Order: sequence, then C-alpha cells, then structure tokens
Amino acid sequence: MAKIEEWKESPKPAAARGPKGPSPLLKAYLVAYNLVSAAGWAYVLFGAAAHLLDGRAPGTPAGWLAPRFAAGHALEAYVPAGLAPLLRRAAATHAAVGARTAAVQTLAVLEVVHALLRWVRSPLPTVGMQVFSRLFVVWGVVHFFPVTHTHPAYASMVLSWAFTEVVRYVFYACTLLGTEPAALLWLRYTTFWVLYPTGASSEAALIWSTLPPLADLASWGPADYFRGAMFCIWWPSLYVLYTHMIKQRRRVLGVGPGRTLGAKPKSQ
Repeated sequence: MAKIEEWKESPKPAAARGPKGPSPLLKAYLVAYNLVSAAGWAYVLFGAAAHLLDGRAPGTPAGWLAPRFAAGHALEAYVPAGLAPLLRRAAATHAAVGARTAAVQTLAVLEVVHALLRWVRSPLPTVGMQVFSRLFVVWGVVHFFPVTHTHPAYASMVLSWAFTEVVRYVFYACTLLGTEPAALLWLRYTTFWVLYPTGASSEAALIWSTLPPLADLASWGPADYFRGAMFCIWWPSLYVLYTHMIKQRRRVLGVGPGRTLGAKPKSQ
C-alpha cells in the first residue's frame, strides 16, 4: 500500500545513539542512498508529469492511445468532456514510466537490509511490510496483469508515490546532514493528507481490476483469493494508518487545538 512513514523512525544510523555517532563511511552511504532514491523518484515524477501533459507515450503515435484505452472508456461517461483526453493519457502512463517505476521501487529492498543490519533505527517488521506491499503491487499485480497497464489509476498511484518519496528521501538526507528545513518538514508531515488516500485507493483499484467477476467465485484460484484478501485489507489499513499519521503530525508539528504550527507539545 502507499508508503507509510515511520513516525518514530529516524533516518540516522543506529550507531548515532552512541557517544561517538555514526561512522563517516556509513553516514556517507546512507546520505548517498537517500539522494539516489530521491533522484530516481524525481525521474519518475517528472516523466509521468511530462507524459500527462504531452499526451503521448514515448515513441508512439497519438492514435495508439485509443485501442489500448480499455479501462478508461467506462470512466469517460462520468467525467466532463474536457477531462477525457487527460483520462486517456493517464491510461498510457505505464508505457511512459512503468519500467523506471519498477526499478526505483525495487531499490527499496535495501531499506530492509538497512533495518536488518541495524544501520537505521527503523523496525524490521514494519519496514518489511511496507516494502512488501509496494513490491506486491509492482511485481505481483502490475507485472503479471496487462489490464493494469491501461488503467488510469496507475497514473494517480505513480504520482502519489513519486511526490511522497522525493520529499521523504530528501528529508532523510537533510536529517543525516544535520539540518531539517522548515518547508521540507512541513511537506513531509502534510502531503499525506492527499497523497496517502490517492495512492492507497489507486493501488486498490489496480488490484480490483485483476480480479475475476464476483459472480463467478467458483472459477477463482488461490492467487485470485489472495489478491481479493489484499484488496479487503487495503481499506481498514488505510483508516488505521491515516489516523495514526494525523496524530503524529500533531506531535511533530504541534498542530492541534490551542496550538500553532511548529509549537511542539511540551510533554514529549
């Protein structure tokens, strides 16, 4: 599902707890990892945005969109006529950035390694679940089911992922370097209001598109039931984690009744 921020997590190496702090080599590696990841997601973000504005997948004629836009035709009846071209472009987003999205997301496997080796403070079970949920969508859903390649939800998912991750990785890199720009801190703990629901609902929509008709449950195989179970899990997880993030935003930014932005609670 959409990347859930570890609100108690620190991107600093675990060694930072000690009096001597992290080794320069480990710190340099983690800064480099976060910057490379941020650059990768920026590449995805700008590629997807450019594609949606241009309306053509790389190396394909404009007419290519029409026969491939299967999922979007049903949706066009529910949107203003002026948005129909954008909807068609969204349905071709996988052709534009699908490969780079899969590559950049797969790089996140290293975050499991970092937690396993205790190079960072992130809890291993939580990091593992986060990475698995993303890889499940990328490799277990999108890779094996071409119907997702022309689904408009792929575009909203990628945009949500990419913007979130650019902010997150840049924030982590800055923290490792001993600085937390106020604007970046605000973005990290505010953009989830929109990006988490759009990302999670887009992921769920892609999973749903791969399921056989509910009226024919007898034809479902074990893999279909697994994806169906994952679809059902997505929604309560969205509620639980979204409300948790709201609470953590109040804790970090001090935003709430009787408080102002940046005024953190005195009792921590």
